[in-house]
Amino acid sequence: MSPLHVTRTLPEDATDAALRADVRDGLTADPKTLPPKWFYDARGSDLFERITELPEYYPTRAEREILLARAGEIAAASGARTLIELGSGSSEKTRHLIDALTSLAAYVPVDVSESALTQAGRALIAERPGLEVHALIADFTAPLALPRTPGPRLVAFLGGTIGNLLPAERAEFLALVRSQLAPGDGLLLGTDLVKDEGVLVRAYDDAAGVTAAFNKNVLAVVNRELGADFEPDAFDHVARWDPEREWIEMRLRARIAQTVKVPALDLAVDFAAGEELRTEVSAKFRRDGIAAELAAAGLELTHWWTDAEDRFALSLSVLR
Repeated sequence: MSPLHVTRTLPEDATDAALRADVRDGLTADPKTLPPKWFYDARGSDLFERITELPEYYPTRAEREILLARAGEIAAASGARTLIELGSGSSEKTRHLIDALTSLAAYVPVDVSESALTQAGRALIAERPGLEVHALIADFTAPLALPRTPGPRLVAFLGGTIGNLLPAERAEFLALVRSQLAPGDGLLLGTDLVKDEGVLVRAYDDAAGVTAAFNKNVLAVVNRELGADFEPDAFDHVARWDPEREWIEMRLRARIAQTVKVPALDLAVDFAAGEELRTEVSAKFRRDGIAAELAAAGLELTHWWTDAEDRFALSLSVLR
């Protein structure tokens, strides 16, 4: 059985430093913001798992449908011998793809969570004893020290997570991915598609209130980690479609005027009644638009797969 190789390039204190910087910068900005990555502590991850099972939340089911139906085509089109998955988590979504990649020699999951990486890596090695698994504890928005593995390589970035990046951030991210590819390597990208506003808003504002709890969880994270005194019940969950930018915004709206103290940052933040704190942008895409963004990064979109209802897309682009 192949051993599990684990490499840490993320400093032990990187998460705390990043949280401090993001909270200071975001709460002193106008308008106020917090990045969505801070939703995902243990409780936030559990809440998101519940979200993926809600009837209103289609992206996870739609992407899984594509992977189940098209994994063989994706494998044949990419010819990958190495699969690199950014933000891999439990690696659950890519199991179908890994099974279809019959010539796969190495899998490189990249995530900030060491426990998720090691658990998923050991499970995969048990299932495929000959597979080399090189787990990277790293921030995939920064340059990666990738192991020497056989090509062609396929980078997978699934779940529509690219939609959480603003346009300039997407351009920077895609350029970074392209810089780590060799000719013949590819990028498998999951993108949620533009659709009816009602469908989109319901996906981010479910009737059971699970997404509202998930949104407010970012306040609990700041409270726990930085000693802040946010009162989550003093904020309302808001999901809004921006038709010009073609993205959903999740916000927290202050129900009353209030001052929040963040002792770890020696910071006091005033909120007016009705003031909103943006916690997530989730961009939706059209094929022409994503092809143009990929082309600007030096990648050529060669394959496009959607679910039966054209709600979500997986695209394969290659470096020529």
